[in-house]
Amino acid sequence: YSHCYTPCFLRELQSLKMQSVQESPLYLSLTLAELLKKDTIKVDLIPEKKGLFLKHVEYQVTSERFTVSVFRRYNDFDVFHELLLQRYAYRVVPALPPKRVLKGEREFIEGRRRALGRFLNLVARHPVFSEDELVKTFLTFSGSDVQTKLRDACKKLGDEFMTCKYATQAKDYLPADVQSQFSSSRELIRNIHNSFQKLRDRAERMAERSKENATDLLMFGKELSSLGSDESPVPVLASCKSPWAALRRSVKGLSVEFSLLSEKAAQQGRREEDDVVDKLNLFLDLLQSYRDLCERHEKGVLHEHQRALQKYGVMKRQMLSATVQPKEQVSVEQLESRIVQQENAIQTMELRNYFSLFCLHQESQLIFTYLPITAHILGAFVDSQVQGHKEMGEVWQDLHSKLNSLFGDGNGQSPPLSPK
Repeated sequence: YSHCYTPCFLRELQSLKMQSVQESPLYLSLTLAELLKKDTIKVDLIPEKKGLFLKHVEYQVTSERFTVSVFRRYNDFDVFHELLLQRYAYRVVPALPPKRVLKGEREFIEGRRRALGRFLNLVARHPVFSEDELVKTFLTFSGSDVQTKLRDACKKLGDEFMTCKYATQAKDYLPADVQSQFSSSRELIRNIHNSFQKLRDRAERMAERSKENATDLLMFGKELSSLGSDESPVPVLASCKSPWAALRRSVKGLSVEFSLLSEKAAQQGRREEDDVVDKLNLFLDLLQSYRDLCERHEKGVLHEHQRALQKYGVMKRQMLSATVQPKEQVSVEQLESRIVQQENAIQTMELRNYFSLFCLHQESQLIFTYLPITAHILGAFVDSQVQGHKEMGEVWQDLHSKLNSLFGDGNGQSPPLSPK
């Protein structure tokens, strides 16, 4: 038989193929804009409360989606994170910042507040987590014991493999070259992660320089003020030649402009931290959680599967030995029962392995969906530089004009100061 496929038929076939891909639960159809719209979480530090022995840091967590604010301690985040990992072992669960102080206390607490905010935003915007009862409970429950409430919810739900309707059919949705795709994605994401770490390090240095510049400008202005505040009389010997007595009053007034310059430089540093460094850290947190997930897949599911197969092989050999050299009937029956149990365990592990690959495929898509955030970060970086240079340029220009009007050349004339 010969088959003639018309262009119309081929187009319909391609259309059906595309439709089947879009309808497959394996594929995510969300855009970055849709993910970001899911929720925005704000984490604010509450003034310290003293317990009987120790000071406790408390956070106010506000969800735009649920329009509610709740109060949480670090231990609440810790329990929430632990339960998320139990329930979603095959998903990208971002890490929590460390509990203990690693550097200056104030700096550490502020850094941890930012990290907790990034953690919650990644979780609340995740296509699967965002609809989970655990997440809703953490963001909305205002009772006295949120940890017990979270644990109770997790017990009722179980892990994702037990509740996802696609868990036992995951193999049917996976592409034939899923292992090759996984390896390629993993390598590419590893390279992206390394590059973004370098970008973040540079952005941090720029923000730090802006803050140092702010301090230097402020101190420069204070020194000018100190210089101008010196009321020591000018020696009579030099008074007829030096305009210093009049000039020092003018010098003192310049500290106002330097104070304003310092404030603008500090604002620049905060913009660079909030709009650039923190967004880079958000994406880095996601990339790191993907790398952690890849390790869990290999060390967890695959390792357990291999151990189960080894155990099964040992049992089969024991069974053959018992059949060839019959012993007590009871021991043979026990071996048969154990082999059946092990076969069931292996089957479950195989299903879990395919489900783990199913989830990994989705989480890889999630990383690539987030990649356009690069444009957001670069835009914020350029905007912050333009704004900073514009604002500081205006103050420098005012200072330049003021200097021209204040300083004379000794004959009451003001020499023009070069803008250079």
